[in-house]
Order: sequence, then structure tokens, then C-alpha cells
Amino acid sequence: MAQWIHMSQMIQCLPHETVNNLYPPSAFPIEVRHFLAEWIENQRWDDFALEKVEQESQARALLDQTISLLQSIAQENANVVDRMKLMQISRNMAMFQQQPLQFGVMVRDILRKERVLISTPAQMPDPPQFPSMQDVDHLVLNVLDVQEIRQKMHQLQEELNWERQNYEGLQGPIQQNGLDPTNSEVQRLQNHIQQLEYNVKEMATKRFQLLKKCVDCLDQCQTRLISRLKAWRWEQHKATIGHPFDDNLNPLQTWCEQLLGVNGKLRQELMLIGEPIPELQDRLRQLLQVLIQSSLVVEKQPPQVIKTQSKFSTTVRYLLGEKVAPGKPVVLKAQIINELQARNLGSVPGDNVGELINNTAILEHNTSSKSTCATFRNMSIKKIKRADRKGSESVTEEKFALLFSTEITITGCDTPYRIQMISLPVVVIVHGSQDNNALATIIWDCAFSEPDRVPFVVPERVPWRMMYSTLNSKFTAEVQTNHNLDQYNQHFLAQKIFDKPDFADDFSNIMVSWAQFNKEVLPGRPFTFWQWFEGVMDLTKKHLKTYWSQGLIFGFIGKQHLHLILKDRPNGTFLLRFSDSEIGGITIAYVSASENGGQKIQNIQPFTKRDLEIRSLGDRIRDISHITHLYPEYPKHEVFKGFYSEPQASPIGGYIPVSLQTKVGTEPGSATLAAASMQPLTDGFPRHQFQQQFSPQESITQDIMETASSPDFSPNPAAVFSETIPTDNNMDILDTILNLNPSPKLFLDIE
Repeated sequence: MAQWIHMSQMIQCLPHETVNNLYPPSAFPIEVRHFLAEWIENQRWDDFALEKVEQESQARALLDQTISLLQSIAQENANVVDRMKLMQISRNMAMFQQQPLQFGVMVRDILRKERVLISTPAQMPDPPQFPSMQDVDHLVLNVLDVQEIRQKMHQLQEELNWERQNYEGLQGPIQQNGLDPTNSEVQRLQNHIQQLEYNVKEMATKRFQLLKKCVDCLDQCQTRLISRLKAWRWEQHKATIGHPFDDNLNPLQTWCEQLLGVNGKLRQELMLIGEPIPELQDRLRQLLQVLIQSSLVVEKQPPQVIKTQSKFSTTVRYLLGEKVAPGKPVVLKAQIINELQARNLGSVPGDNVGELINNTAILEHNTSSKSTCATFRNMSIKKIKRADRKGSESVTEEKFALLFSTEITITGCDTPYRIQMISLPVVVIVHGSQDNNALATIIWDCAFSEPDRVPFVVPERVPWRMMYSTLNSKFTAEVQTNHNLDQYNQHFLAQKIFDKPDFADDFSNIMVSWAQFNKEVLPGRPFTFWQWFEGVMDLTKKHLKTYWSQGLIFGFIGKQHLHLILKDRPNGTFLLRFSDSEIGGITIAYVSASENGGQKIQNIQPFTKRDLEIRSLGDRIRDISHITHLYPEYPKHEVFKGFYSEPQASPIGGYIPVSLQTKVGTEPGSATLAAASMQPLTDGFPRHQFQQQFSPQESITQDIMETASSPDFSPNPAAVFSETIPTDNNMDILDTILNLNPSPKLFLDIE
């Protein structure tokens, strides 16, 4: 019910239209979400898809339960109004009886949208307002008005000068001939001159006001533009953990160029006034400097985990590239800086903390893409100087950055400008074994840093809801799937990281620390939470993407929860879950008959990447006769037939074909090495038997069955799910049976 608790608080701040769109009053009113919150969140909705017609019975069952629960709550409700409303809602929901899958997909989408709304405020800054084309166009029109006023003032001034000359020409004859100075011609000239002087003064005032308005507008547009540039960099940062990111810089480049043009025209207008206006001139000069220095962008970031002596590339783009003064080429230089230096970019750089190779690149303009970039194609860190570490801090927790800098001159500007930009934080390693821990540092930094932070400060603890949102985003992005981790997965992950396997309440606001994420090993395991999670993610990405995307893998689930959901299932029912005892493994949990006629749940030893490279998961499922129906009741051959390999063609050259097949042992706890035998083709052939020991790295371990030795099922089964997992004798067995017959098969006999 944790998700609804957060949503109910957030709804108060959402527009009425947004709430109605999220909970359609005619289909799934908000009352349904409120009264059935806990039940809804405990069901599996993420698997539903309109094209999966085989899920119709499951969707119908959930629809029927929804209607039944609403009716029960209505009957128990003392409020007559609520009772009548709930009964009406339950009757309205009967419209989904003909298309129950639509109901399942609708609830799935509602829960997904809720998760997005819950995670977004904590993960992303408020979307900054940025200049639209209309804003800049309006500013350009105002500048044209300034130019038009200047031209009119020039014409009026010329006319005024002419009339003054005429007036002075009349002054001589009047004085010589004693004419009346108040005659009509002289009076007309005086009046005209006064009117012209008044008009010129009014236009000058209007011109100044319009110039000030243009500078104010330019300031506002540029402030919003720079906010948008910062947001672009922030979104680029968040892309590391799977957030969506539009890397198109062309619109921002257009705005930069337009604002530079406006700045130049306004500076020109101020110079044409003749009288200095220090206030506006200083503001324009400052705006110009900020724009020129803010237009340097790291378009393609370097890898955020960099191994010394390894090549990498990065691209820096200058958004005012077309305005760079021709002549001397612009050379960008890269240097590596530590966290302290990143905090003091305005001061003189301190000691060199690392040596870079191929750390210069020329800023080059591409006429086809209209971009101006410097690409460092073969950069490398030759050596690195590390800071003194605090306490238990490891080298993979130390963050650096690349600083790109150059001196640039813009057309129309007399003085060159020093510009610089730093990359996202990077972790420098010296050995591939450090890669996983270094990536954990980067994930934590990307997920939980704040906009405009002091480099590279991150909180030491964050709420679990933020951590789960990060894990889900990273998992779906890395695996390249739209199938999210569900509530079962979330709860088990929380139980694991907090070491609270019996905790059934909401974890959302419990704080999880960096140490729990990737410094402290999990209880009873030789690895950290992140190392284990990353191993599952890598396995899914390389071997299980389609299985996961189609909802065939239950995923992260504890053995106690597993026992509860499988206990009433018929023998042969199975589900696929990620192993919690080793890195990067998937196991099959299934219901089987116990020795005394009851039932027990057994877990086949996890299949790792190495196992699935030898034989796919689909083929292994086909091989194992003990399992017949994927939970809750899907025949395995219907669900997995698309993953079965085609029979191999007969080998050429007269060889006898062989094939691999998975065999699950039925004698749990056996520690003897099984023998592989050569079966005779006929009784006249000799019989050969042999045994062979295999190394742990190259074979399948003996204790393939993690047997759930819980009591037989009864009307009141025990709540404790006990399990015997051998820990001492980790012998590796590969039982190979080669039958010499027209179609022999090589079995992996797993005992």
C-alpha cells in the first residue's frame, strides 16, 4: 500500500484534470484505488498485454475479485453515500467482463504512471523555463523598433539642423533692415524648430526606454537559455541511470546564436547614441561574457569509469562556433582534476593530479551538421595521483573530472575570452576488477546528486523509494526493456539490502546508506548488494532479455514468499527467479511430490552466464520433465516453445551426432560423483565406464538442488520455510552419458 500512501499525498497538488486522466471516473474511479489500495498493489499487473490472449482468464479473475471486494466494502460501509457509490462503481466495472484484458492493462498503466509521478519530483529538478522561438523573435522585433527610432531621430535631427540654418539665415536681414522679428515667417520657423526639438527629445527618451527594455528582455531570455543548458547537462547526467535524454543541441545552438546577434546589435545602438550609458553598456558586456563562456558543452561525455593506459574518446561542442573569429585555429586542451580542484575552477589550478596523453584537439566546423566540435579520439590517462583517503574510503570512491579549456575570440569582439567546461565525474581505475565498484560510485552520484551542487557532493543516505526508482530505471535501461520491476521485486530487494527478510511493512521512507549499497557485504555472502544486483542485470541483458520482457521471469523474490505463492499449486508448477545466493544466476523453483505423499518446493541450482552460453534457458526448461506449468497455470511448451532450439542437422563426414540435455537429479544431498558411461551399440560391443573430476570454474556444481525441506502442505501449513543448502562440500559434477545409438545424446546429469 506504500505506493498509494505517496500518491494520496501527491494528488492534493495535482491539477484536477491530471487526476481525472489518471483515474478515469467512468472506468476506474479514484475510489477504487483508495479502498482497494493494498490488494491492488499485491497483485501482478505488469505482465498484462493486450496481445497476450492467454492471460484473459487471469485478468477476468482479477476483475471478478475487484468487483467482489468493492461490493463487500460497500456492504460494510456505514456511510450511505459511500455505500451507494461503491455499489454503482462495481456495477459499472462489469462492462469489462467482455474484455477483461483491457481492465488488466488499464490498471497496469495506472500503477506505472503513479510510479513515474512518485519518482520524478525526487529525481529531477523543476523543468526550467527556456526561451522559445517566439521569445527571441519578440526580442528581435524590439531591436528593429530601436533601429527604426534611431533612423527617424536621424531624419528629425537633419530636418532640425536645416530649419536652424534657415532661421539663422533670416536673423541677418532682420537685424540689418530693422524688420519685425515677430513676422509670420520667423514665427513659423521658431515654432517648427521647437516642435522638432521636442520630437527629437521624446524619441530619445523612447529610444532609451526601448533599449533598456531590450536589455532586460535579453537578460531574461539568456537566463532561461542558460537554465536550459544546465538542464540539458543534468538530463545527460541522469541518462547514466536510464532516464530519457534528448541529446539534440541544435535548438540551443540556434538560440545562442540569436542572442549573440541581439547583443551585438544592442551594443551597436548604444555606441550610435553618442553619449555613454554605462549601466546598459556594462550589462551587455557582462551578458556577452556569460553567453560566450556558457556555450561550451561536453556533447559526448568520456566514460565515467576510465582505466589507466586505455584509450577513450570524448567530444566538446561550441554552440557559437560559427561566430568564432577566423584566423588562428582554436585548440582545446584537456586536463584531469580532482574534487577539490573542481570546486575552485575560478582560482589558479593546483598541482597536476594526472597525466593525459593526446589531450589536445582543434575546434573544427562541420558545414553539413552546422556544428563546431573538438573530438579527442585517442585520449588516455597515463598516470593518476590520488588524494589522501579518509577512513575506509577506497580508490573506487574517489571522483575526478576532465577540464576542457581554451581561449577564443568572437567576431565583433575585440578581446579574447577564456572558456572552460568540466565533464561529469569519472572514477579512475587501474584494473578491470575495480570496474564494478567504480560503477557503483557513478550510479550513486548520478542518482542522488542535486542540481548545481558543490562538486561532487552526494548524500550518504537516501530514502529507499529513491533507491528503488534508481534500480528500476537502471535495470530497464540496461536490459533495454519496458518491463519494470514490480512490487514483489521491490519488496524483496528492500528485504535484502536492509537484511530484514521477515519485515512485511513499507520500506519506502527507510534510509539506505552508501555502505549498505556497495561497501558492506550482504550477510552470509562474499559480495555487496550492488555487485549482486549488477550481476543479475548483466545476466538478464545478455541471456534473458526476451524472457524478462515477456513477463516469463518472476525475478526478485524471497524463498519465504515463494513458498507462500506456490504452496497451493499442483505438482510441476514452476517459476523463474533470480538467485539470491550467487552473483548472476537464475533458478527454477517448482512444486514436487514429497516422500510421504505431500508436496515440497525445490530450487534447481542457479544457471549462470556460462551455463546459458552452453545451453539456453528455453532448452533447459524443455529438458526438465519435472516442470510442466509456468506459474500460475501456463503449459510450459506453449509459453516457451518460441525459445526452443531447432534440431541440429546431421553432421557431415559420417560422424554420429551428439546433443546436450539438462537432467535434474532426484536424490537431493547426494555427494558421490556420478559416472558417465559409454553404452554399447549392440550386445557384442564392449562396455566402457569412466569417471572424471571437473574444476569448479568449468562445470556445474554438485549441489544443484536447493531443496525446500518445509513440512508437507496441510490445511494450515507452517509459516517457516526451512531449506537445507550444503555449504562444505562444493564438488563439481558433470555426468556425461554418451549412448552409441543412431541418435545419441550427451546429458548434463545434475544431481
